[in-house]
Amino acid sequence: MIVESPAKAKTINKYLGDDYNVIASFGHIRDLPTKDGSVRPDQDFAMEWELSERADKPVSEIVKLAQKADSVYLASDPDREGEAIAWHVKEVLKEKGLAETLPIHRVTFNEITKSAVLSAITHPREIDQSLVDAYMARRALDYLVGFSLSPILWRKLRGSKSAGRVQSVALRLICEREAEIESFHSNEYWTIKGTFITPNDGEITGTLTHFEGQKLDKFSITSQQQADKIKKILANLSYQASKIERKQVKRNPYAPFTTSTLQQEASRRLGLGATRTMRVAQQLYEGTDIAGETVGLITYMRTDAVSLSQEAIRQIRGVIEHDYGDDYLPREPRVYQSTAKNAQEAHEAIRPTDAGRTPSLVAPYLSTDELRLYTLIWQRAVASQMASAVLNQVSVEIAEDIQAIFRATGSTVVFDGWLRIYQENKDEDASDSALGSEESIIPPLQEKDVLNQKNIVPEQHFTQPPPRYSEASLVKKLEELGIGRPSTYASIMQVLQDRSYVRLDKKRFIPEDLGRIVTAFLEKFFSTYVQYDFTADLEEKLDNITNGSIAWKNVMRDFWFSFSKAVEETTDLKVSEVIDALDEALGPHFFPIHEDGVDPRKCTQCADGRMGLKLGKFGAFIGCSNYPTCKNTAALTAHTSEAAVSDTNHLAGPRDLGVDPATNLPVTIKMGPYGPYAQLGPATTVSSEPAQEEETPTKGSKKKKKAPAEKPKRVSLPKGMDPNTIDLTTAIKLLSLPREIGKHPETGEMITATIGRYGPYLQMGALSRSLPDTDDLLTIGLNRAVVLFAEPSKARKRPSATAKNLGDHPKDSKPITLNSGRFGPYVKWGRTMATVTKAYDPESLTLEQAVEIIETKLAKVAVPKAKASKKPKGSKKTEAETKSASASKAKTSKTKAKKSS
Repeated sequence: MIVESPAKAKTINKYLGDDYNVIASFGHIRDLPTKDGSVRPDQDFAMEWELSERADKPVSEIVKLAQKADSVYLASDPDREGEAIAWHVKEVLKEKGLAETLPIHRVTFNEITKSAVLSAITHPREIDQSLVDAYMARRALDYLVGFSLSPILWRKLRGSKSAGRVQSVALRLICEREAEIESFHSNEYWTIKGTFITPNDGEITGTLTHFEGQKLDKFSITSQQQADKIKKILANLSYQASKIERKQVKRNPYAPFTTSTLQQEASRRLGLGATRTMRVAQQLYEGTDIAGETVGLITYMRTDAVSLSQEAIRQIRGVIEHDYGDDYLPREPRVYQSTAKNAQEAHEAIRPTDAGRTPSLVAPYLSTDELRLYTLIWQRAVASQMASAVLNQVSVEIAEDIQAIFRATGSTVVFDGWLRIYQENKDEDASDSALGSEESIIPPLQEKDVLNQKNIVPEQHFTQPPPRYSEASLVKKLEELGIGRPSTYASIMQVLQDRSYVRLDKKRFIPEDLGRIVTAFLEKFFSTYVQYDFTADLEEKLDNITNGSIAWKNVMRDFWFSFSKAVEETTDLKVSEVIDALDEALGPHFFPIHEDGVDPRKCTQCADGRMGLKLGKFGAFIGCSNYPTCKNTAALTAHTSEAAVSDTNHLAGPRDLGVDPATNLPVTIKMGPYGPYAQLGPATTVSSEPAQEEETPTKGSKKKKKAPAEKPKRVSLPKGMDPNTIDLTTAIKLLSLPREIGKHPETGEMITATIGRYGPYLQMGALSRSLPDTDDLLTIGLNRAVVLFAEPSKARKRPSATAKNLGDHPKDSKPITLNSGRFGPYVKWGRTMATVTKAYDPESLTLEQAVEIIETKLAKVAVPKAKASKKPKGSKKTEAETKSASASKAKTSKTKAKKSS
């Protein structure tokens, strides 16, 4: 049996026993080569596949075992990607001549439990070609868009990275929201609240809704003077309860989680990003050791279905009846249907594999994030089958004839129902709360009851701009528009950040200027392909391919015919045209209107210059129209983002966190030359050896030395950990590194997590792996560690060694070449080698730029040499210089002897 991950393989092998070999393919074993021509539209979209870099070992193992096997089961995930992985494995077995005589079966299961796996084996099927076709169409589309648009960006917009089919649309959403915020003008408005005393000495607070016979809208009161005038009139009136409405309402539970709703709730409630959420969910799905048994705790987490199986519903209803009683169990099971655009109902919603496995039962076996996410999934699934909550709502009008009417509303929970489980932790986002914003409780009242005025209070408000997208709200918007698939949202947001198109600040996306420039370029010259409707329509066609209702090559032909024409139209596009278009589109952003009426584009250094967007060899910048005669330039604001991010690692002074209970030593956070670090103990600690008394040495005796001072233990804080908020528990965990994670299931070697000179990493014998930013050094589990060691080491992965000749150096006509080295691209001229910094694009590096890089390197090397004073050859040293040299030599000899001993 072939699955994707070693953790999944280990779990399933326990269920199947010794008659089966369950091995991992480690994801996709084949991919499109990263070169132009891997998809050939002129050959009816023929696609060239090759084994991925890390696939040699797993493919060799698969072929070796298949040659000895009676049959092969392809058990990759039950979705489009999983079907493609199974298809790739089968194609490789065909190439090896094994598919003709060896039975190859496709099996799927929605949960990794013994019953689900055994049931799948008894019901095998063939590979679903429609799913494979949909996969190939999506890969071909993304490949063609990337390899067509990205080179245009590199040529026309220096500094830009690349463009993608779906992420470009997501970037447009973020940029448009920022433009809305920038163009927003806040308006002032006022509301007036009144508090009244009821006949039984209770209090009731209402908002003024009518005044002098007129209904008030949001902007009826727009100044303090107007509000104070109304307050003065209201203070002299008498009031009574003129109208009371009472009604009982029901609140129904939410549906179980889909991929997108899980990402949204995990972001809002737990503060987990989409990438982190999916990684933790993957661990819960693949299996966790519980009391000696490895079990999958949740069903497959890439789904947009909200339905549950009949078995799962029966199980959940049994838990509700047993733990909460008959009152919380509705008569009939609840049935949910997805409202998401282009929803695929092939799977169940995300749920616990066993509802009887409550969060408290599995807590000892899970990490903090695993337990938090499992709890959220368990609560949502169980609550979805519970009885509705019942609330009493009361609305009271407090009036003085037609002169003024205040309205007060309140509610009380009569029966909590599903809120007993899912509303234990109140959500800060009122729109997500089942009860909405907090409402007051209305004291007992009867119509005509006289109410005594306690106070009248005007309140000032200002309209607020639309909020920036968070990960949760962006996922929700993409799903509403039908753009992308739930399983791709996490990678879309990560790619935008990796390319420096956006940054995440206080959990909100802010577009960098580079991202806005790319968006403006695509909107101007490829407007069709960043339209929301076009992208959503394309997604619908891909789903139709999945359903088998349309041929994938027909979709590709329709797309490529118009897209290739749009690409051709940009061939003769001049850079000046690009600059003019971008300058016009982004003018309001870079040159906001001044309140004093001064032209924001007027150059401050010359009389007739106009500031505008320019494109140079280092990327975009702001410059005068008379440039280079006028040197008035400014960097785009995106260039300051790195400095802004680095400020989060600043520490004003040492922070005393407390005392380590194990050593009774103080724990402090300090700032060093290489960043913040945690320290255990004071600045210096005296050795624990007994102190020695100093004696006056006699002739021939040796002076006894003092006990050496020991350095306190220190450890650097990992990237992204704020030194101003770290607590004592976390600091102690860091100081206790390295942390043993567990033994590798195949080699038996211990895997440890620690932090070194270049950041967090994993160690297993002589092997090491850098820890990605998305993984937590203190909580990473064995399954994830095994996967990282299965991937190729990035330190050993080198690009092609072929050198590219850029031309001859103008000084001596010797060639300058562009090379790929261990630490990235570099240029070479004779014996001089210089790194190509991030300011340059290696793909489009010119000879002039290479000369500039080399000259910069030579200038840096020449500075230290110029500072060193040299004596004429043959001159004698002075007496002082001779003594100094002798002392230095003696000191060096002494140091070497000490090290040697």
